[in-house]
Amino acid sequence: MKTFLIYLKIITLSIIFSIYLFQIFLTIKYSGTLGEISKKISLYEDGTGKEYDKRTKFEIYNDIKKINNDITVIVSPSFGLEYFGQQHLKDNLFPLSGFSNKKTINCNENGYYSIFQSDRYGFNNPDSEWDSKEIEFLLVGDSFTMGSCVNRPHDIASNLRDLSKQNVLNLGYVANGPLFQYATLREYLGDNVKKIIWFYYENDIFDLDRDLKSNILLNYLNDKSFSQKLKFKQNIIDDALAAFLSRVESLEAKKQQNDKKEKNSIIYKIEKFITLKNIRELFLDKYFKSYSIQKKIRPEFEQILLKSKELSNKKNSDFYFVFLPSYKRYAYGYDKDEILYNEIKTMVDKLNIKFIDIHNEFLTGKKSPLEYFPFQTSGHYNIEGYKEVSKIIYKFIREN
Repeated sequence: MKTFLIYLKIITLSIIFSIYLFQIFLTIKYSGTLGEISKKISLYEDGTGKEYDKRTKFEIYNDIKKINNDITVIVSPSFGLEYFGQQHLKDNLFPLSGFSNKKTINCNENGYYSIFQSDRYGFNNPDSEWDSKEIEFLLVGDSFTMGSCVNRPHDIASNLRDLSKQNVLNLGYVANGPLFQYATLREYLGDNVKKIIWFYYENDIFDLDRDLKSNILLNYLNDKSFSQKLKFKQNIIDDALAAFLSRVESLEAKKQQNDKKEKNSIIYKIEKFITLKNIRELFLDKYFKSYSIQKKIRPEFEQILLKSKELSNKKNSDFYFVFLPSYKRYAYGYDKDEILYNEIKTMVDKLNIKFIDIHNEFLTGKKSPLEYFPFQTSGHYNIEGYKEVSKIIYKFIREN
């Protein structure tokens, strides 16, 4: 019995020693911050020979502003609801886009901050697209639709312009939910659009809970004649967003700086080592953590889709629904039912809307779906991912 206990202790200590030895290896390889971010830094610098931009969004904003005052950071209208529960920003106005005609700093998931020049209405387009006699594709959606964390011409809209050799309007914006998308169509859809592409990302159901708290957004759902006439109020929108940015800038800058300091502190690194944070993030969470989301679809979502389709019919535009899968679906083993895939598809089919299934195409493609995300870690799609999504959409529309 004594011999057994001795061997048991030796085996246990050997396992513990091996685990912490592996943690030491990961700490050296991915030192500095959270495992995934550190992994991105290491892979980017090893692969490109360039230095990963480790500045916070407001640090790069302040650095660029010293030499170019015509710069801003991305400010989504939904942030007002998220920060302060605001029903409007200024003069009872609820914008649906960002600053117009400004270089806009977006996000960094690929080693560099993506920056785009916004158009006359604050969207991510070459401004000349608005002067086109005919628009082949009009896109509505959230940050994935907008093309977050890559630069033009690597976003979906730019890829579709290249594939079709036609004009494309991108009306996607960061953090927009389904009610934002419908409101955007109501405000900005013209009579010259041939095809509307509605993008659904897997957190949109949650965004809808937030959006329904805005009485102004609800007006779009409940009143067919309601309009804020946003096309004629861009100067007011810019002023309202500037006032909002000044209100949240210090809060966000302080938060980002504190997060950065905390993750570089000795105490944080010791705690991270003792709790095996790198191993948990890079291995255990991926293979052993159980992910389960139980969420019912609100009836308003079906109403929004139906009204959007009716609006497209009124404008003589074809209407398509695109299901965009998330990183967690592939990395953490979500099954279809857990994130309402089947329910969403059934609803879209019931409304007789053409369903473009990016998830299914990713699974049946030649590459692992994880290769379409930044360094196979969580985030938006990378350049290759956006390109593949665009090719799938274009092929489907041409064949149907």
